[in-house]
Amino acid sequence: MAKKVRIDRDACIGCGLCVSVMPEVFEFDDEGKARVHAQPAEGVEVEVANDCPTGAIIVED
Repeated sequence: MAKKVRIDRDACIGCGLCVSVMPEVFEFDDEGKARVHAQPAEGVEVEVANDCPTGAIIVED
């Protein structure tokens, strides 16, 4: 089963790390915060979640 990714908008500061590392999953919204525009393909690890400076990227099984 593929992992589900979401963004904690209250925690997101719009630094852009996720967008630059995984543009196929993340993009900026109109407020300059990250949003998920497509879930990652099955088997793709979302390692950028560990690097998010505010922990705003949440990966669920």
